[in-house]
Amino acid sequence: MTSADQDPVAGFAAEAHSGWFCRALGPLRARDDGSLDALRALVAAPVTPQAIRDLWRVRCLPAAASDGPEATLRRFRNLVMMAIMERDLRGLAPLPEVCAANTALAQTCIEHALHLAAREFADAGRTLLDDEGKPQDVLVVAMGKLGGGELNASSDVDLVYVMRDQGASLQAAERITRRMTQLLAQPTGDGFVFRVDTRLRPYGDSGPPVTTLGMLEQYFYEQGREWERFAWLKARVIATSGLAPAEATEADEVALMQLVTPFVFRRYLDYDAFSALARVHDLIREEAGREALRRERGENGGFDVKLGRGGIREVEFSAQLFQIVRGGQDPLLRERSTPGALRRLAQRRLLEPETVQALIDAWTLLRRTEHALQYQEDEQTHWLPQAEERRTAIAAMLGMDAVGFDAALTRARQAVATVFDDLLAPARGETPPAAGADANAGEPPAVALDEDGTRRIAGLRESRRYRLASADTRERIERLLERSLRLGPSADPDDGTDSADIGTWIGRLCDLLESIAGRPAYLTLLDEHPAAFAHLLRIVAKAKWAAEYLLLHPVVLDELLDGQLLEPLDCERWGRELREQLAATTLAGVPGAPAGPDAPDVERQMDAMREAHHGAVFRLLAQDLEGKLTVEALGDQLSALADQVLQITMELVWSQLPRRHRETPRFTIVAYGKLGGKELGYASDLDLVFLYEDEHEDALQRYSQLAQRIANWMSTRTAAGLLFEIDLRLRPNGNAGLLVSSLRAFELYQTESAWMWEHQALTRARACAGDPDIGQRFEELRRSILARPRDRTALANEILAMRSRMHEGHPNRSALFDLKHDAGGMVDIEFMVQYLVLAWGATCPELLDNKGNIELLRRCGAAGLLDADEAAAIADIYRHYRKLQHALRLNDAEYARVAPESVAEQVRRVRDAWHSVFGIDRVEKTTA
Repeated sequence: MTSADQDPVAGFAAEAHSGWFCRALGPLRARDDGSLDALRALVAAPVTPQAIRDLWRVRCLPAAASDGPEATLRRFRNLVMMAIMERDLRGLAPLPEVCAANTALAQTCIEHALHLAAREFADAGRTLLDDEGKPQDVLVVAMGKLGGGELNASSDVDLVYVMRDQGASLQAAERITRRMTQLLAQPTGDGFVFRVDTRLRPYGDSGPPVTTLGMLEQYFYEQGREWERFAWLKARVIATSGLAPAEATEADEVALMQLVTPFVFRRYLDYDAFSALARVHDLIREEAGREALRRERGENGGFDVKLGRGGIREVEFSAQLFQIVRGGQDPLLRERSTPGALRRLAQRRLLEPETVQALIDAWTLLRRTEHALQYQEDEQTHWLPQAEERRTAIAAMLGMDAVGFDAALTRARQAVATVFDDLLAPARGETPPAAGADANAGEPPAVALDEDGTRRIAGLRESRRYRLASADTRERIERLLERSLRLGPSADPDDGTDSADIGTWIGRLCDLLESIAGRPAYLTLLDEHPAAFAHLLRIVAKAKWAAEYLLLHPVVLDELLDGQLLEPLDCERWGRELREQLAATTLAGVPGAPAGPDAPDVERQMDAMREAHHGAVFRLLAQDLEGKLTVEALGDQLSALADQVLQITMELVWSQLPRRHRETPRFTIVAYGKLGGKELGYASDLDLVFLYEDEHEDALQRYSQLAQRIANWMSTRTAAGLLFEIDLRLRPNGNAGLLVSSLRAFELYQTESAWMWEHQALTRARACAGDPDIGQRFEELRRSILARPRDRTALANEILAMRSRMHEGHPNRSALFDLKHDAGGMVDIEFMVQYLVLAWGATCPELLDNKGNIELLRRCGAAGLLDADEAAAIADIYRHYRKLQHALRLNDAEYARVAPESVAEQVRRVRDAWHSVFGIDRVEKTTA
């Protein structure tokens, strides 16, 4: 760079690159009003939104009275635009500064033009009244890049004008907006401020210039097209006319966003957006292609950096596609800026971080190129000519040589086009055979339907949902049925796992297709992603419970597209992401407190938590059915998920509790039973006890409210289902006791009043959520109770009596063996372990750890309480029983029962161990 490039006093770098800058600089030099000094001052520091507002307030607003509003606005715009351009061409302003400054400049000009037009209207003694005769405002809604905070250098501003209702004011509002447009867009000797484009309003040029909230709602509901959802994605109110009380206008803004949000972001995963975007993009590419052909014929070949292949629009669409599809369920994705949205896609693992960075790098180069093209003559052009001298000039404006610029641009375009084409390939029917698992299309069916299968398909076609579905939906269903018969119930016939018979399998599939016939987006997902559908066929064939889970929660079908479906689930990360999602789930524009953040959308938060949990459970289910998880590992993962759900629920409920007396509750949740032992199953309920340690006078009342709301939050069935059934009967004194206990009261109960079975239950108890200090104190208390010296004979008699009562309470009148309740089954093993812990915990502290039955059996063998080989054998039998039980439950068996001969040897070994632990005299009385 020259010295002039480094020193703003010595000259301006933009003079060498921009004809418009040179023409605008002349009047600045001619005017003796300090404008040149103001330009140099702006160039010397970042051009921030605050700096722009200060410039308007201090320098330009006072001049409006003498120079007139038109001249003042245009001179202000030119001054700021020249500063932005100069800083950019010197390499002083990164792209985020340039985009933010362009946006702030436009917003400041629009605000002032609207206020001036409204003031002229008010000065004439008029006002805008709604249907009830109350004052109302005109809201200016910014769309596109202005709405997203990333306006380019010489851009139109896409605006929509909205008011509360028509009243007697619609024509008056139109006059105000016409005057505002005139102030901004009419060319004068000083140029223009911004060209205004209002064609994105309802019905475009055919619609009224100003729309009302009611008209907008009706339009969205009856006429809104898919491409308009993309247009409204970045919408935000940037100016109001100031004719109504602030509170009323804020309420109008909230009402507006409550219309826009559900129109743009559907509550379900909206895979129809893929096809819609493909159609929109094809039209854009066709128009860009025609424009390129016209220019080439005129010897002006080149590339459209905005609409061309691998251009800016494809980067934006790559982000917006995921936002439209998933933003209804994950509010964190509702980010207006393109780089911000892309980073959130990486954060959510929807795109690889490397892919996101490549898109951001490409977008940055393309946007800087766009700005350079527009700087030259302050024209809204996106055409990069092929002519070498023109490209060399643009490269120089970016601080690059022509060869390096062309190479970088080619790489950027290729990166963008590759990502974008991959995203839209399924919607265009371009899925590669290797990835689509549908390479055998057109071949005869691999599955011969039996009578039951034929009957089930006929039933599907006769069902009400099928008959009421659109022709396109029925066509997709038929295509999926044909594909399912061609693929069969397993895409991998050599996997060695059991599958349902053909009739049962096709029946499960028909049930699923019928259930989602009213939700075309899910059919689109399965139809356009053959690999996902093939995986679905496997899952449906392998487990009835899995098929029924899909019927209840079709939202989890989205997990089939996740490249990490069969990868280990990081429950900690899952919890962090869920917290972020729930924090962003708010009632748009409704403050939760004065000047505070938006109020939480509790109903949607409850649904979002359920949907996230269902998705994680389905992911574990898919891994389970593929044999990637042992029963123990599955129990650990499901328990870890439940821990996360409980912790997040407690945090949310406490934050929403009125009159809470501290920011963080002194409260912990203790898990018993399956969750306590980390052996949770897919449909297990949660045995919980709530403890607190807080001397505040209202502590008991507040923590009772907290516990009740946690239980309600977890067990309430919403549109998204429920999380868990909650059982609170293990608390002190059971159902007759208080819902929550202080730690001291719990200790007194356990040491003075608890039954022996309650101490048995403590062997599988742990603090799973809440205050870690209280959790640690509970663990110390638990260990001290388990380690109390006991009369082993009396203990054995109590445990045997309890076992006898349980046996009587679960009679088995079948000829099968009940894996859980029959003598020699799982409960016998669990009771043996509990007895050994309680009998020997005082002298064998290693038994006090809550490590699960299998590990505790090993420790009993190591301590000599059982023969080591016998302990290992019983542990293996317990593992085997759990595996059999799990397989039966996956196929929805009412009881976990098997043929006695299939487990005869295991039963004998467990009975022998029982005899050795308790003595034959006592065992005969309980297991005969």
